[in-house]
This record gives sequence, C-alpha cells and structure tokens, in this order.
Amino acid sequence: MITLKSAREIEAMRESGALLADVHKHLRDFIKPGITSWDIEVFVRDFIESHGGVAAQIGFEGYKYATCVSINSEICHGFPRKKPLHTGDLVKVDMCVDLKGAMSDSCWAYVVGSATPEVEKLMAVTKKALYLGIDQAQVGNRIGDIGHAIQTYVEKEGFGVVRDFIGHGIGPTIHEAPAVPHFGEAGKGLRLKEGMVITIEPMVNTGTWKMKMDPNGWTAYTLDGGLSCQYEHTIAITKAGPQILTSQGEEGTY
Repeated sequence: MITLKSAREIEAMRESGALLADVHKHLRDFIKPGITSWDIEVFVRDFIESHGGVAAQIGFEGYKYATCVSINSEICHGFPRKKPLHTGDLVKVDMCVDLKGAMSDSCWAYVVGSATPEVEKLMAVTKKALYLGIDQAQVGNRIGDIGHAIQTYVEKEGFGVVRDFIGHGIGPTIHEAPAVPHFGEAGKGLRLKEGMVITIEPMVNTGTWKMKMDPNGWTAYTLDGGLSCQYEHTIAITKAGPQILTSQGEEGTY
C-alpha cells in the first residue's frame, strides 16, 4: 500500500533526514585508516540516540545493527565488524533514522584515506546517477523514468547497475510500496503522485551487475569480485519538484 504524506508529515521526515545527514557529515572526518566498521556502528548509534533519534534498522526484519557497513566488493547489508580499515577501502554506510515517528533513509560512500582513479570514477558515476534519478522524480512521471535515467548513464560509463536491490517507499515504516528499481524503461511503471516519499539508492558495480549472497543471509557481494558503490537519498514528490529530505547540501554541484 502506498501512503501519500501530508505537508506536515514531509516536514517531520525532513527533520529526521537532517539528523541522518548530520551523521553522514560527521563520518567524513571520522572514517580513516585503522578504525573498524564496528567503530562506525558505535559512533552512528551514539550520535543518533544523543540527538533524540532511534536507529531504526535495529530489529528491522531481525537485523541487529544501527548501520550496514559494506566494504569494497560488498554491495549492501554488510555487518559492522572489528577488522581495521585500510587506505583505499571503499566504505558504504547505510542507516535509517526514526525521529519522533518520522523515518529517513540514506547511504553514503566514503574512501579511507586516498582513492585510486578507479574508485574515484566509480564514486563519481554512482553519485551522478543518483541525481539523474532524482531529476526524474516529478509528479506525473513514471517509476521507469527514474530507473531508465540511472541505467542508461551508468552503462554508458561502463559499469553495471545492481538489479536485486532497489529503492522503495518509506514512512511510517522503513520499507513500503512502491518499489523503485534503478533500471527500466522510460514511460513505464507506476505514475508518481504528490505526497509520495521514496528512496533512490543506485548500487553500481565496476563489473557485472550480478551478485552472490554471504552465508549470513544478509550481505551481498559482486559476483566477479569487483568494487561496488552506493549513494541514497530519501525524496519527497511535490508539485514544486523532488525534495531531498536527507540533503547534505552537496546536490548543487550536480
């Protein structure tokens, strides 16, 4: 079931998203060689809770952590762990915040120390793909317009778009209808309506888009061992155009 949000509900989700964005901005300086993804988990949980929020991923469908921290060939849902990070590692931190009942969801990618040219390009392409998708999140457009914009750009750059994990509606729970694939045909799919709030979260691989699952039942890896990157925002569909509820203030450069 798709729930259309009121202006008041969207504003509450924007406040939740601002807290989530603040966590990501603080992670820019926190993530460095030698720390562990468990350190990231503890930092994120403490930050959210100390600012009046709830780390909403804890307990969601049995998940145990405040964050998904996916490294290098891990596509998504990586468990936080106590293995040190090294210079050049590509780290994706995904989290959900519940602030007074209002949900937000955002993933951001970070490189530990300095990045190789391959990692720099992958990150740049993935981030631009996110904003190309957001540009299509207009009242009257269709879900396929979002996926088509992302897929055509990513594949033109020689990368693969993950098919197995997609965006979704959000609020009042973490995952709701509609499904928002990052691939597809323009002009196809559900028509976007004012009041929808969705996530757009392309996962982009240096090689094949295909994946394999870890025995833990959660973590997905690239099938060929290539790198994977992800950026995600929570978006409100409004008459004035898409509103990024988890903005870190960086979108003006795209």
